[in-house]
Amino acid sequence: MKGRLLKDLLYEQVARIGKAVSSPKRLELLELLAQGEKSVEALAVELSADVKLTSAHLKALKDARLVASRRDGRFMIYRLSGSDVAGLWVTLCQVAEKHLIELRVTLEQMVTDPSKLAGVGREALLELARRGEVVVIDVRPQAEYETAHLPFARSMPLGELEKRLADLPSDCTIVAYCRGPFCLMSDEGVKVLRGKGFAAMKITDGVSEWAANGLPIETNSR
Repeated sequence: MKGRLLKDLLYEQVARIGKAVSSPKRLELLELLAQGEKSVEALAVELSADVKLTSAHLKALKDARLVASRRDGRFMIYRLSGSDVAGLWVTLCQVAEKHLIELRVTLEQMVTDPSKLAGVGREALLELARRGEVVVIDVRPQAEYETAHLPFARSMPLGELEKRLADLPSDCTIVAYCRGPFCLMSDEGVKVLRGKGFAAMKITDGVSEWAANGLPIETNSR
């Protein structure tokens, strides 16, 4: 009986993680925090939820030790408790995409024009960017870029993109990326660029997917 109780306790502890990530909003919080630390208020805006509900979801994640927090004046700032938590988010998405046809169909519908997808692998894209044969742009907010970004990527936040087109070369392909496969900012970026005559494509990877596949990421010192 003692052995059975011990096993039950072990499974119960692991189940704490499963319970914490069983909410769609909490999963979205993990994706957002994988981009860098954020205040409760900023997270609430991203979730289209009120601060009270967002705080409750963050408390559940914190109780499972998936996120940590610090106080900055009157603001509570949250971050992932480790890079392995970002890896957990990526793994959950990969397993879901492999086994749930509903998710695969939805992801395919998100890419309304398959020609928008860059048809090269991660290592090949890295080499093309290194040689200057493509320009990789990060269309996330500047603060997320500064936390971590793909090698050779330029920060071109979506809201600033049209004003900064002159900063981009017109004689090579522009490859955009954002937060990952569930993010639509890169689609919007490609639409803007193509509308202005640029050869533009996107990748579905974000920083978390890139890192989970063992590829380098870069950070900016503030």
